[in-house]
Amino acid sequence: MSLEELRKAIKQQDLTYGTEQTLKNLKLSKVKVVFLASNCPQEVRDNVTHYAELANAKIMELEIPDEEVGVLCKKRHSVSVLSY
Repeated sequence: MSLEELRKAIKQQDLTYGTEQTLKNLKLSKVKVVFLASNCPQEVRDNVTHYAELANAKIMELEIPDEEVGVLCKKRHSVSVLSY
């Protein structure tokens, strides 16, 4: 289910790629949904989850690794965290 939502978000939303920018936007409560790759590091996952709870943002756990997320987003690098 979340893979379909990711594809929809790629087409319709202005996505933010990367952990640092996502955390910055979460702290400013500018994020509605956060996508996490299946092999996202645990420390990053914990930080994003904490700030997402504070910002009332929804967290979508993807079942695919960061390399495949990067390919879906048409990036030349792996993407483990993205948001809108």
